[in-house]
Amino acid sequence: MEQVVLLAEDGSAIGVEDKAVVHHADTPLHLAFSSYVFDSAGRIVLTRRALHKKTFPGVWTNTCCGHPLPDEDMAQAVLRRLQDELGMKCSEPELLLPRFRYRAEMDGVVENEMCPVFRVLCDDEPTPNPDEVDSTERVAWAEFSDAVLNGTREISPWAKLQIAELVKLGPDPLQWPVADRAGLPSAVRLGSPLQ
Repeated sequence: MEQVVLLAEDGSAIGVEDKAVVHHADTPLHLAFSSYVFDSAGRIVLTRRALHKKTFPGVWTNTCCGHPLPDEDMAQAVLRRLQDELGMKCSEPELLLPRFRYRAEMDGVVENEMCPVFRVLCDDEPTPNPDEVDSTERVAWAEFSDAVLNGTREISPWAKLQIAELVKLGPDPLQWPVADRAGLPSAVRLGSPLQ
């Protein structure tokens, strides 16, 4: 049974819970991540969540989200989920938003996460796992982010909040600065070679 790391308000680990039962109307704060995969042309890979997912089914979102396993390095968790969900073998994730946190609700199911955000560079073509991903799309970042922020493109609530922060890093996602890991929740394990 896959488990997620439960968190205190200060970002420290306070236990684990089975992933299958952690999301409900009163979801406890837990550790997650979001990743944004860009190709060498600066286009983002977007995914539409599988229609049978318990949380936010059929919703378009960033490339991949997930939960590190207890004691798992977060960069390795990002790469694991990209491989599992999209069949993509990618380069080392780069930390962009160490302090991102959100709470979102859909149909009585709540997401409540401390969720660092990573950029991943990869030109692999996604091959979606139908258990996780309904479909994918590759789109220019400027076009996509503008549409999300002006309300003409529907996207998951966490991605909308993340995009509002990411655009502050500059117009070219390939040139965004890597963040200082000092801002990460203390429960995050993140070894080298990440900067």
